[in-house]
Amino acid sequence: MERKERCDVTFVASFGKKEMTDQEEKYLKETRMLNYRADSIEKLVRSRGWKELDEYEKIGAVYDFVRNEIRFGYNRSDLLTAEEVLKDGYGQCNTKGTLLMALLRAVGVPCRLHGSEVSKNFQRGATSGIISKLAPERIAHTWVEVLYRNKWIALEGVITDEAYVRGVKKRYPDKKGEFKEYAISVKDIKNLDLNWKGEDLFVQNTSVVEDYGVFYSPDDFFKDHKQTWNVVKDFAYVHYGRKVMNRNVSRIRQSDRCN
Repeated sequence: MERKERCDVTFVASFGKKEMTDQEEKYLKETRMLNYRADSIEKLVRSRGWKELDEYEKIGAVYDFVRNEIRFGYNRSDLLTAEEVLKDGYGQCNTKGTLLMALLRAVGVPCRLHGSEVSKNFQRGATSGIISKLAPERIAHTWVEVLYRNKWIALEGVITDEAYVRGVKKRYPDKKGEFKEYAISVKDIKNLDLNWKGEDLFVQNTSVVEDYGVFYSPDDFFKDHKQTWNVVKDFAYVHYGRKVMNRNVSRIRQSDRCN
């Protein structure tokens, strides 16, 4: 694990050299969760032609795919592999991050994971009733950082697809400034723009209550920060809670298509 306080200058300056150091290789390494050599992922990368794009376009194309073609939704576990997230076709912060990292590394773009915890309150609207009450007060939260032009750029905006964001905005057409509901936590909801422009993109970061720094992979982060409730609550979440949450999310997304 690379802790937050460590300096990246040496790594950034040396990455363009032919011979990579062990540290540099870890930003491109395949892991159990980042299984980018899986057949389905290799087929996807080939079919989209992502490897033939320049660096800016690679990042943008992969980011846009995970953001908008993998819908925002709640999977059965944070520990799914990239291949499993792709098969599900939807994901939240942690699972979308896993797929995004795998695809970036598959096309040769160095990336890392930033780990944290967020308060649960901004999930109101996506969660409801007893599900919200049973949820822990603090939730494991991660986002991907990509190395672009010698800088680490945050891609947390990948979490919420554009149709979902429009659906939320439609419910609050006159809302300005800070917003913490419906799994969105930002300083300015009205002007929220999550399209790739070579800059940081955040959609939930204003609810971070603890920062754990950066990690080489989700495998490393979840060794020490696995989200767990208890056996009964875990079962209830997998078989009931997340299904209700996904229906809520779907209704919000569908409202974007209503007149």
